[in-house]
Amino acid sequence: MIDLSINLNKIALIRNSRDTAIPDIVEHAQLCIDAGANGITVHPRPDQRHIRAQDCFQLKDSLQVALNIEGNPFTKARRSDRQGVSDYPGYMALVEAVRPAQATLVPDGDGQLTSDHGFDLTRDADRLMPIIAQLKGWGCRVSLFMDPTPNAMIIAQHIGADRIELYTEAYARAHARGHWDTVLKTYVDSAIAAHEANLGVNAGHDLNLPNLPDFRVPHVAEVSIGHAFTVDALRFGISGAVQRYHGALDALQRRY
Repeated sequence: MIDLSINLNKIALIRNSRDTAIPDIVEHAQLCIDAGANGITVHPRPDQRHIRAQDCFQLKDSLQVALNIEGNPFTKARRSDRQGVSDYPGYMALVEAVRPAQATLVPDGDGQLTSDHGFDLTRDADRLMPIIAQLKGWGCRVSLFMDPTPNAMIIAQHIGADRIELYTEAYARAHARGHWDTVLKTYVDSAIAAHEANLGVNAGHDLNLPNLPDFRVPHVAEVSIGHAFTVDALRFGISGAVQRYHGALDALQRRY
């Protein structure tokens, strides 16, 4: 069974467009869980334009499923310029305080619109190793956001990661063009390499209802869906969207 983790960033973005507490992040997380979501993902950024640091604490206190906090472990603290919004403490300080089930490390810049590449472990391995050790010392499972590069998976294992998350935008773009077999092979090879290195495999970014059933990649334990899920929730409601994503995952697993 592949777990479905719902990313709530875009729900928070709607809230932050007004000076309001609506939509309530914890309430919407629970709606997703009640509908069958296996986990909740958030990616707080230093400008707190969507998920805020205080949301992470509230989610941790309320959820009965795994909380996954994504972010760049090298981000520093930033003072909030909005009344009633707590300061961003920096990724590592936030994770230390919240202690989520999973910490997914992503190499995005502070002002980046969305994640658009994975770690280059030929460059970043040495400085990631002590960070991974610290996160595991806090009881977090550690996942590294990675491009589909098979040779990098043994490095991820060597520096202590528990899982990798395959960055799937290249697959999603190829699928939208109608020709994805060649691109998909890079993901298959990467997932096999990760599995052989005793790493768990997650996947996420631009996966959606049309392309998820064709993502025939072995050993995937979890997918994270956010932007597309929010759009589909507007169409089908939260419960309907969660059920459709589980249906897409069921169709995917029948195609192995």
